[in-house]
Amino acid sequence: MAASRRLLVFFTALAVSLTVAASFSATDSDGSSTDANNAIGRLGIPIPRRNSTGPMVTDLSVCGPAELPPHALPPFQCCPPPSPVPPIDFKFPDSSEPLRVRRRMHKVSAEFLANFTRAIELMKALPKDDPRSFYQQANIHCAYCTGAYKQLGHPELNIQVHNTWFFQPLHRGYLYFFERILGKLIGDPAFAVPFWNWDAPEGMPMPSMFSNRDSTLFDPLRNPSHSPPRYLDMHFDGVDVNRTAEEQVELNLRTMYRQLITNAPLPSLFHGQPYRPGDKPNPGAGSLEVYPHNHVHYWCGDLRRPNNENMGVYYSAGRDPILYPHHSNIDRMWEVWRALDPNRHVDFSDPDWLDASFLFYDEDARLVRMRVRDVLDSSKLRYTYENVHLQWVNAKPTVTPGLSRQRRAAAKALEAVRFPVSLQRAVTAEVRRPRVARSRLAKAVEEEVLVVEGIEFDGTELVKFDVYINAPEYHKVGRGGRELAGSYMSLKHVGHRHHGTFETSLRLALNELLEDLDADGDETVAVTLVPKQGKVRIGGLRIEYLLE
Repeated sequence: MAASRRLLVFFTALAVSLTVAASFSATDSDGSSTDANNAIGRLGIPIPRRNSTGPMVTDLSVCGPAELPPHALPPFQCCPPPSPVPPIDFKFPDSSEPLRVRRRMHKVSAEFLANFTRAIELMKALPKDDPRSFYQQANIHCAYCTGAYKQLGHPELNIQVHNTWFFQPLHRGYLYFFERILGKLIGDPAFAVPFWNWDAPEGMPMPSMFSNRDSTLFDPLRNPSHSPPRYLDMHFDGVDVNRTAEEQVELNLRTMYRQLITNAPLPSLFHGQPYRPGDKPNPGAGSLEVYPHNHVHYWCGDLRRPNNENMGVYYSAGRDPILYPHHSNIDRMWEVWRALDPNRHVDFSDPDWLDASFLFYDEDARLVRMRVRDVLDSSKLRYTYENVHLQWVNAKPTVTPGLSRQRRAAAKALEAVRFPVSLQRAVTAEVRRPRVARSRLAKAVEEEVLVVEGIEFDGTELVKFDVYINAPEYHKVGRGGRELAGSYMSLKHVGHRHHGTFETSLRLALNELLEDLDADGDETVAVTLVPKQGKVRIGGLRIEYLLE
């Protein structure tokens, strides 16, 4: 049945894509048009990429000074120590190795906690020039996230893994070696980094062991107001909102549904936008990176510091031990996303993604080159996750009664918006939908996507804005209501050489959302952009149709 369904979907998608190519042209993030070749390519038929110059490759010879925000804290050098020999290619661990099981941090035993704490203590005790030391492990995150590495063949361009399709695989490789180093330090080949289970109600408070001031897991550069039992706020805007625990849980669960289900039907919407040699950094983040990844970082960071160190800014995030359980859960979400819809939630087959490579030091202090294709199967890496009930899969946001009807009545009264605009106040624009009332089968293979393009701001500032659909009176929308299509949020960082200007885009899926709002037959949608923090310029809004 599954094979038959895939065949039916394939040929239906092929017919749809050819029809689209004949009748509609949009612009992709790389500047190419959405024509028949592109549509077929998205279905998995290999075609040449006109702008492909091969995969991204990391090299120690082009690692230099990081580009840090003002008032950064030392150390200012992020590059790893040099290796006396060239890097070796990654090899999978032997299948006879114990399967490491990553468990919920708030449920670990006293024995495990003692082992975890001891492992971090031993890592921190290693000499700073030892690539396995906590000092150097923290610098790995800094180097890949602040532009310390330059692109081979393009020395004017930095490598920035955030806001790209490398966000998940890079952090998986990072955590893989971090975990193996800890295991070797305590002589436990089955040791696994636990995960902060912030997607479940009982796991939303910061795990209590991280608030123990006498523990090596404690970091003084955290928000002191967010110690347990306070619940994580996945919509944190820099100010704590007075919500009950039940209200905060509801908002967080709805956020998880929106980001892992509504906004993540396709690989590029989940992982992020393609990023190849010669491309400028930050083409566009995936749904999981914006929420809850960035918001957890911000919520943990110390707002008393100019850059919200340590967790609240990329260059210093690795200095806080809580980063690793946080990213263990981020990595777990990759596995969860795949399992939610095995037919559509698949990874890229693009060789520029699969063959991109990054450098890490392993548990024996050997420099290793790991490719994206090496991290795709966690079973081959000999780790798995404790099975946990996903309460958020049933937490679909609710529609605000009457709001859509009011929007249609007020549509003619909306003022025309001329882009680009500086988002100093809420702005509502009508965006034309090239096709309306599509068939259910067409929607099953093609996602309608709102593109917020030309997002520009000062990279040293934290920026956030919300995006609502058919809700000019957005203040009437309840906690995480259905009309909230998503948000854009970026932590403070520079990491590129454009005089501090940060340029990116945001993509939000519309298929399910428009059905829920009873707007699938409308010729336009009202898009409301609401500034929350920082100064940002928006280049424009458009709708595209994706087949992947």
